[in-house]
Amino acid sequence: MIISASYRTDIPAFYGRWFLNRFRAGWVRAVNPYGRQISTIPLRAGIDGYVFWSRNPAPFQAAFDEVRAAGYPFILHYTVTGYPRRLERSVIDPARAVALIRDLAARHGPDVVVWRYDPVLITSLTPPSWHLETFAALADALAGAVDEVVISCATLYRKTERNLTLAAAEGEGFTWVDPPAEDKQALLTRLAGMARARGMRPTLCAQPGLIVPEAEPGRCVDARRLERVAAGWGYPRSIPARPRGTRPGCQCHESRDIGEYDTCPHGCAYCYAVGSREQARIRLAEHDPDSEFLFRPAWVLPTAEIPTLL
Repeated sequence: MIISASYRTDIPAFYGRWFLNRFRAGWVRAVNPYGRQISTIPLRAGIDGYVFWSRNPAPFQAAFDEVRAAGYPFILHYTVTGYPRRLERSVIDPARAVALIRDLAARHGPDVVVWRYDPVLITSLTPPSWHLETFAALADALAGAVDEVVISCATLYRKTERNLTLAAAEGEGFTWVDPPAEDKQALLTRLAGMARARGMRPTLCAQPGLIVPEAEPGRCVDARRLERVAAGWGYPRSIPARPRGTRPGCQCHESRDIGEYDTCPHGCAYCYAVGSREQARIRLAEHDPDSEFLFRPAWVLPTAEIPTLL
């Protein structure tokens, strides 16, 4: 089993102590966001590796070291876009992010970090020309440290549209659009060409309708990459690769996610995982790093019983 931690929130940036507590315990309890079923998910027994997702993994360095020392390969999907503060209120400076990526690659190997220039969002602050200039500068800075970059266009879920509209209405001073597919493909083609010129494989996450010859479908949860990481660390292994996408067009291998929606306080205007910035801040303040849940729902009573691991 592969553990995803987490595409629903930023565990490395905000919940590192909780993760280490659960990793040491060997299990975690998680609530299905759609059916509210509670599962107990192992974090050691039967685990093949980890996929982490973050905008700021700096507070998580000790956790990376401990996961590796315990013999579990990991991948980090690291989002760095350099967007203006009106779109990304509290993510770290791109120069610091680049330095962190280079340090992680030097410490853990070149297969560990996947750069995500994602989502590609078209606004009055970030027109196509802005993306071309910014992406080129970031790609230059990251050349040699990463071998893959995800360049998917923004998928405008209802939460995303609501957050963008709210941010614009709150005086942030921007407008946004969802361009036609041919315009997106033209921009993706140019970004992909820049990536390839710098030794990076450009991929798209779950967007089969936007695939261009210069880019290919991505696989964020990738058993083969985890195998390469493990081999680079000196303990080759075979990891089961069961395709099980989470949405149409998703190429990911099967995994279990241990995160929780509405718990990331980064405040990005385009976020799909947070319906209310204020609720996310409140949940972070109420978070208990000693809990078996990332965030225990009010309807779940505390219990000392550990159910069967799934």
